[in-house]
Amino acid sequence: MPLGRAHMLASSIIADARRAGIGADMISPVGSLRRFAPDVGDVALLGIVPASAHADLLRAFGRLPAVQASSRHTATSITVQTGRGIVTLHLAVQEHAGAALVWHTGSRAHTDQLSRRAADAGLRFADATLTDENAAHIPCLTETEFYGRLNLSFIAPELRNGTGEVEAAASGRLPQLIEERHIRGDLHTHTTWSDGQDTIADVVSASKQLGYDYVAITDHSESAWSSRKLARADVAKQRKEVDALRETVTGIEILHGIEVDIMPDGTLDFDDDLLRGFDIVLASLHDSGGHNGRRLTERYLKTIDHPLVNVITHPANRSPAQSAGYELDFDRLFTAAVETGTALEVDGAPGHLDLDGDIARQAAGAGVTLVIDSDCHRIESLARQMKFGVGTARRGWVEPRHVLNTRTTADVRAFVARKRSRG
Repeated sequence: MPLGRAHMLASSIIADARRAGIGADMISPVGSLRRFAPDVGDVALLGIVPASAHADLLRAFGRLPAVQASSRHTATSITVQTGRGIVTLHLAVQEHAGAALVWHTGSRAHTDQLSRRAADAGLRFADATLTDENAAHIPCLTETEFYGRLNLSFIAPELRNGTGEVEAAASGRLPQLIEERHIRGDLHTHTTWSDGQDTIADVVSASKQLGYDYVAITDHSESAWSSRKLARADVAKQRKEVDALRETVTGIEILHGIEVDIMPDGTLDFDDDLLRGFDIVLASLHDSGGHNGRRLTERYLKTIDHPLVNVITHPANRSPAQSAGYELDFDRLFTAAVETGTALEVDGAPGHLDLDGDIARQAAGAGVTLVIDSDCHRIESLARQMKFGVGTARRGWVEPRHVLNTRTTADVRAFVARKRSRG
């Protein structure tokens, strides 16, 4: 299932467990969900409780209202079927909490590397949720302590994919990863002017409550596939509403932007005279037009070269657990983005989570400026989708220095102005 659905399932069943009084404050997500993988096979949870309480807790978990059936039950785990998907709860004791968290967070490639490193040190790293006599021989209360026993720096869950993170931790070369606290504004939001559920005032108010310095209102242009779009004739009316809010709202800056569609011939949905009036221009390729990867890459390259386009949103236009998205020549896109001063987006909407993992890592390594956005269509999801965006970027070893919207409003405006000065 997509990350968004998995997150909702985990949150709801943990809330059910809390209401049932079965020690839910000691239960947390693990597995691919904790690693912010874009698609999750099943939801895995880990509970840290005394061994004497294991049987009672597992029994109570299997009787939660959301549980339809139990398919697997051991002394330290239970797998249940709910109406939203499969959930497995593992249990471990406090003295093995650190090792258990690492083991059940995975990935298999990561834990295999750790097991080999432990063996070389005369230690044993195995499933720490087993009974005491078979448990991991690395007792530790925290993950930091566990990694320290292997002479490694703490490795963030999002990096645990067997792609060089163990070597980097051993040599002190782990990145200083982006965190939610580094984000100073959201540059991709939708309102009732297109297919959003809330007004501009609502989006601005919610963004201010999140502590943002700025927010960009970026509704869909006329040719988008969305249910509602911003008509050319309504742009001036929307700008008037934004200007009115600027007069009354303090503590946050409002950028008037647009998410303009890239047409099949590589032109943009709105003409230059109209685009020039926006504070920031996002461009999206929602319609493949039946084109192959080479043709889609050329459409993107033409758009990246446009002096009024500042951000390419969700470049692969993928849908986790459903579609891998476009097969693009990302190396060419990265080169063009760097040369023209165009940012590429890490989109936190569960239906995109794009750029992800290796692609985001390659982009940052190539010197591309990234933005992390919520692409939010309802204000109750603003924080949640930004969290997904940050988690997705962290999978790509992204640091604050790589991300445009960790900077001030003045820096964002300067970024836009530099490209426009190219003419």
